[in-house]
Amino acid sequence: MNVQMFTVGSFSTNCYVASCEEKREAIIIDPGFDDRSEAEKVSRFLDEKALTLRFIVNTHGHPDHTCGNGSVRERFHVPILIHEGDAHLLGESGRATAEFFGFQSHSPAPDRFLHEGDCVRLGNTTLKVVHTPGHSAGGISLVGDKEVFTGDTLFAGSIGRTDFPESSEQEMMRSLETLSKLPNELVIYPGHGPKTTIADEKLSNPFMKPNS
Repeated sequence: MNVQMFTVGSFSTNCYVASCEEKREAIIIDPGFDDRSEAEKVSRFLDEKALTLRFIVNTHGHPDHTCGNGSVRERFHVPILIHEGDAHLLGESGRATAEFFGFQSHSPAPDRFLHEGDCVRLGNTTLKVVHTPGHSAGGISLVGDKEVFTGDTLFAGSIGRTDFPESSEQEMMRSLETLSKLPNELVIYPGHGPKTTIADEKLSNPFMKPNS
């Protein structure tokens, strides 16, 4: 799998284009861009690499990760996928949340719901959906053979906030335990900040250490 990261939006969100080199198929994860130039940059990348976009996948429903969903779907005519626990944060029911955080646009309603154990396929590559709530009720991680996209569950040296109305510190601790059981060599592509590995986070992240 090839992974291209774009840091976008006023919250410096990591937007990823993950692609299968053999079949030239791709997905876009968390298109949080709120500026037309950022959307065009991602679109140009897909065009220049001759990638066929299959899906938009949101690791969770917060607007800094979803506000570009509409522009991507309009441009490429692909479905929006999100865990059903965060589906209400998209569409008209999510408009107030987006406006509260100062976003000029909000995501259309999702086209499909994701659940624990589902697989997102792009060409010869598969990402498994792991439900990792805590930062939000419907937070997910996407696990591949060599990588995991953790959204705002796990960052390099830190974790996502758990003081939002639909957050849960207890759920976050369970999700971190789930992630800690993944292979040490997996590269973590988080929702914000630099990439890291499961091994490095188990060694140095205070939230991932036993009895932390």
